[in-house]
Amino acid sequence: MAIVTGAGTGIGRAVAIGLLEDGYSVVLAGRRAALLEQTVEAAGAQGARARVVPADVSDPAAVRALFAATRDMFGRLDLLFNNAGVTTHGVPIEELTLDQWKSVVDVNLTGAFLCTQQAILLMKDQQPQGGRIINNGSISAHSPRPHSAPYTATKHAITGLTKSTSLDGRRFNIACGQIDIGNAATDMTATFATGVLQANGRTAVEPRLDVAHVVRAVIYMASLPPDANVQFMTVMATAMPFIGRG
Repeated sequence: MAIVTGAGTGIGRAVAIGLLEDGYSVVLAGRRAALLEQTVEAAGAQGARARVVPADVSDPAAVRALFAATRDMFGRLDLLFNNAGVTTHGVPIEELTLDQWKSVVDVNLTGAFLCTQQAILLMKDQQPQGGRIINNGSISAHSPRPHSAPYTATKHAITGLTKSTSLDGRRFNIACGQIDIGNAATDMTATFATGVLQANGRTAVEPRLDVAHVVRAVIYMASLPPDANVQFMTVMATAMPFIGRG
């Protein structure tokens, strides 16, 4: 069974539905219960294996309650998809407020840490022992966009968290990998179809890829046996301005 954070929208919703279709039972976590219920509805008949547990991943008590509820409902956890994330929108670093910075760090980094910690506590004590954690990184884990300091900093940090978790989880049969996604076609990237700021100061339309390709990639990572792991994977729109000079 699996937990997907940020399961109410975008990549989280798509992956949650994909896991349900692949036979998983899935706990849907997110701050807005109504959106999580919409994910259940979108899953159709497979939604019968979904459970909605509203939770703010930046709140330690809420995260503990999320994993306790998962243990009580299913008795174990096989997969955590650390997906919940937020960003600021086009704020130059010199204009960024501390509250804006912290709002991104608290969800993207601290939230992933809190969920990882609780997942390890559950996975190391269950029988059979172990499980898998997949972190949603970003192309920003490799290269920033203009005016994206909080988001980029947290995604670089997620790479460090992924490596540390992968190392520390070995003795408990816990694998950890990261998927870095570039321009998946979700609401978050809707403006890319009309133009987004580039490093040279110009605005340009960027290609996007169907989120279904992301879902298949996550399901592949999740499908591996305990002795195999995709440590890092990049899935991106082929022609997006990332490799080389765009």
